[in-house]
Amino acid sequence: MAQVDMSVTREGKTLHNTPKKRNWSNGIVYHFMLLPGMIMLFIFSIVPMFGAVMAFQRFIPAKGIGGSDWVGLANFTYMFQLPDSKQIFVNTIVIALGKILLGLLVPIFFALLLNEVRLKVFKSTVQTIVYLPHFMSWVVLGSMLSMIFSYDGMVNGLLEFLGLEPVMFLASNTWFRPLLILTDTWKEFGYGTIIYLAALTAINPALYESAALDGANRWRQIRSITLPGIFPTIVLLGTLSLGNVLNAGFDQVFNLYNPLVYGTGDIIDTFVYRMGLINMQYSFATAIGLMKSVISFILIILSYKLAAKYAGYKIF
Repeated sequence: MAQVDMSVTREGKTLHNTPKKRNWSNGIVYHFMLLPGMIMLFIFSIVPMFGAVMAFQRFIPAKGIGGSDWVGLANFTYMFQLPDSKQIFVNTIVIALGKILLGLLVPIFFALLLNEVRLKVFKSTVQTIVYLPHFMSWVVLGSMLSMIFSYDGMVNGLLEFLGLEPVMFLASNTWFRPLLILTDTWKEFGYGTIIYLAALTAINPALYESAALDGANRWRQIRSITLPGIFPTIVLLGTLSLGNVLNAGFDQVFNLYNPLVYGTGDIIDTFVYRMGLINMQYSFATAIGLMKSVISFILIILSYKLAAKYAGYKIF
């Protein structure tokens, strides 16, 4: 039972300092700790959202948002009429789905392999090595990959050594998408592996002992115990990733693509960047970005609904 502090005033009245009041006063300190971050979030994330009105204007910087002419849905109509718009949506969805699919399968497979390792030093070393690329910027990785996959780079040098013709990976519409998907998977699968390894630790070891007594080999134990044990985590991560269908990775694409691969590598974010900041079509770029945000918001809501239904995951 919670204790209640009591103090007597000069008038003889008793004041009660309840735990609820103490908790409230302690909570103020934590709210003050959050205040700088909330201010930054408001300035850089909430305030810029008012700029979305440019999607419904013919925005002219000299006139500003208040003085620019309103054009209604004209920018959206032009977006759907432009042939490039369809292509960038297709590119974005194909690249994002490829990243999501491999981003789920590769960490699961690698976590299962790493879970079978009994030498803890080797296991922790490998886990650390595959996790390191997650912390590297695409500015650095983009430069490295450009040198490795260039026409006279390491990969083409190996192909020539094997008697094969060199390939222009970064200038080929055939190879550019697979290159984006594979390099992104290589960069991020270490992070996903840690999540699945954490889920594997929650499985009761007695289940494996019982299965071994019944004559089940390691493959049968993986199918009957391990995979069902981490299935809720797989479902959770899979459903939450639906919100990233239209996020194909601006940093990666921007640091690797060039005009020769616009046909298969140009995504929504890079197209918005070129239209808005380079071609100065601010209203048109805002309309595309707003359309992407609305669709992404709907997909995020859908993903959380599915996560709550199939994995019991709820935020609110």
